[in-house]
Amino acid sequence: MKKVIVFGGGTGLSCLLSGLKLFPLDVTAVITMSDNGSSTGQLKKELDIPAVGDVGKVLLSMANIDGDFSKLMGYRFTKASFLENHPIKNILLAALIDIKGNITEATKYMSELLNINGTVLPLTEEKIELVGISKTNKEYFGEEAVSENASKIVKLKYDHDIKINKEIITKIKEADLILFSPGSLYTSIMPHLLSKDIIKAIDSVKTPVMYVSNLVTQPGETDKYNVSDHIKKLNEYLGNHKVDVVIANNAKVDVKIKRKYFKEEKKELVKIDKKNIEKEKAKLIEDNIFSIEDGTIRHNSLKTAYIIFSYLMEGE
Repeated sequence: MKKVIVFGGGTGLSCLLSGLKLFPLDVTAVITMSDNGSSTGQLKKELDIPAVGDVGKVLLSMANIDGDFSKLMGYRFTKASFLENHPIKNILLAALIDIKGNITEATKYMSELLNINGTVLPLTEEKIELVGISKTNKEYFGEEAVSENASKIVKLKYDHDIKINKEIITKIKEADLILFSPGSLYTSIMPHLLSKDIIKAIDSVKTPVMYVSNLVTQPGETDKYNVSDHIKKLNEYLGNHKVDVVIANNAKVDVKIKRKYFKEEKKELVKIDKKNIEKEKAKLIEDNIFSIEDGTIRHNSLKTAYIIFSYLMEGE
């Protein structure tokens, strides 16, 4: 069985994993841990624990459980109370951190509870914050501030030196594919590459590095970015081993949806710029990989996963 290690966080990673779990693959998901918004930020501050939100999303996306159990895990309290805006999965993870001693063991227990095939690894067991640095050395503290000011940021770092989960290095060296998921480039993808240990491990293997490109730009973060711009930014943070393959969407979006979606959210489709992709020395795999869910453009998780699986099988 082919082994894939996927780096990411948030909705982009969860969407990709919901497709990958349907194929005969040994999948390891590594989750960025610098989220500080909404329920996660509140629990992080009040309980002095690592960020649990993205871990919960990923666990649920990889779960093999019935519909009611899935709804329960994703249930978010809405009535005005101290539980308002907290999803059940976040509360359970917070409790398990206390019971098991750290988020890695809490995640392993939740994986068993949710009947997950594969491995879910938090990047670190520490409570960390992402910091962005501008040209004038101004610091933007926390993931939300970084996302809002990404266009001004020239360097990312953590608020302190971190120790990553050692199992990640083993999984990189065993992998048949190193995969970077779609998602917020500055806050979900590149934070993984702030670890010298991860860069060193990727440099030590000949395993292909693949990136699944975002479908749309993110306001304030990747405005006007084409596919090659995303690759170039990742390559800036990678070591000697750069992005080898990129999967990108080449299908058109219905004009009505496009106008409404982009007018309201200030987003544009990420364009394929083949010449510049070639300059980054990345192989391009292009296809119709988007779907519309409740008026929102998302990756077609099954189609995208199929393309990744096919790429792996072609290498045999």
